[in-house]
Formats: sequence, structure tokens, C-alpha cells
Amino acid sequence: MRRFFYAINNDNTDAMPLPKLGDIPLGSHVELPDSIVHHWCRVLRANIGDQGILFDGFGGEYKVELKAISKKNATATLLTHLKDDRTAPIISKIGLVMSRGERMDYAVQKATELGVTAIQLLSSHHGEVNLKPAQIEKKLAHWQQVAIAACEQCGLNRPPLILAPLSINEWLNQPASDALNTATMVSPIVSILSQDTYYQVLRSAANLRMQMSVPAAGQPAKPEKLASVLKQESPYIELLIGPEGGLSDDECQKAESVGFMPWQIGSRVLRTETAPVVALTTLLAFYG
Repeated sequence: MRRFFYAINNDNTDAMPLPKLGDIPLGSHVELPDSIVHHWCRVLRANIGDQGILFDGFGGEYKVELKAISKKNATATLLTHLKDDRTAPIISKIGLVMSRGERMDYAVQKATELGVTAIQLLSSHHGEVNLKPAQIEKKLAHWQQVAIAACEQCGLNRPPLILAPLSINEWLNQPASDALNTATMVSPIVSILSQDTYYQVLRSAANLRMQMSVPAAGQPAKPEKLASVLKQESPYIELLIGPEGGLSDDECQKAESVGFMPWQIGSRVLRTETAPVVALTTLLAFYG
């Protein structure tokens, strides 16, 4: 059954926000956002009576049936609420230095499928990408949509937040409480969702901060406290992943000074788009 993200902030910027699905009684008819109308009704050529799944990011999902379709609009009937919560048992935030093109899309997509809670976009000394102010809104929206599409495909019903770019030094100097202080930190499509209590843990200090490290002699393979942190219920872990050229010595030292411990996974040097996949998979395998 097809799954669609029901954006509370409609993609039509002139429209009022839509109601949360949880505020609408079962059996009611809901207006579908433009993006769902386009994809479900035009691209997939759905018909009245077809059923699908809607999720708005506030928990659970809803089975719906198409009630009416017009040239520009469509409505669906809320049939049942499914309480399934498929979020990962680990709360995770990745500070990811941006890379170019499909490599960045891949990193966001796969991190989403593995249950990442948030991705902080970063620029660094050796990074390939430094967005101009005029580019930020468009790229932020693009990567948020990549994450949402991954949720639609894999079954997650709480999309990760993609946070607007900061320089790595700005991020390392930022208090945890400032993580979601302004709506400009996220794409408008998830600005209301970002204020939900589920995401407020991102304002807290992480239980463990780790820097994905190039293998080096004399360094421990992993922080000693990793095992004990992963025995906690819903541990919060932050990861720092650098660019293809690696972080500069100053950036590594700064990260270490604010609590990021080096973590080496094996003896190989991972590509920047591979590192999130390997790191999150390893954490989930170690959990519990």
C-alpha cells in the first residue's frame, strides 16, 4: 500500500497549515496536500476508492481511502489509525560535512532508512560544498524531501530533521539548547513538526559524541563508554563525519575539546557517504 507524507505545512506557501491528522476524527474527509495529489492522483493515476497510508510525523499513521478527485484537489477519508512506531531505539544526530550531488543524496537517504533523528549539514576546511545564502533554502528543501521520500519507502513515520548548514566551528561552539531555536534551521515543510516533543531531545546534551576517525596508530578503536551508553534506554548519540579530504587538524582538535571521541570502524578509510551507513548500522547492531 502506498505511503505518503501529509505535510502540515502545505507546499503551497500561500495556504494555511493543514490540521494534524490526530486532530481529525476517524471517518472524516481530509484535503490532501498538493504533493500527494500530484504523486498519487496524477503520476500514479489513483482512482476514487483506492486506499493508501498517510503519516504526518507526529506518530503513527492512517489508512485512508480516496473520496474525491478534481483537476487540482483531492480528498480522502480517514479509515483507521495505526499506532506502529518504527523509529530506531537510538536517538542519533549526525554532523555531516556536505558533499556533492548524488553522494550527499545517498548519505541522507540511507541515514534516514537506518533511523537517524537529525542531520546537521556542515561546511569545513576541506569540504567540497559551501552554499551561498541564496542556495540554502533550495538545497535544504531538496535534502529534506530526500529524507521524506526515504521514509515513505521504508516505513518510518517520523522523518529526520535536516538542519541548515553551519560551519563546523559554529556547530561545535553551539550550545545544545540552540539546536532548534529558529524556524530557519529547517525547511518550512517540517517547521511545525520540528517543535514536536519527540524532537526536543535534540536540545539536550548527547549521552556520547563520537568523531568518525581515519584509522591511526595508538588510538582506541572505540570510546570505552560506548558499550555502557548503548545499554541505556533510548540513548542519544551524536556523530561527526568529515569530508572526503578529512577534517583539518584544528577541526579535529576543536571537536575533541568539546567532547567528540575518535571512533574507528575497522582499518579502512570510508567514503563520506558510506560512513553514516556503517556507523548507524554498527550502533544498531551493538545496541542492547
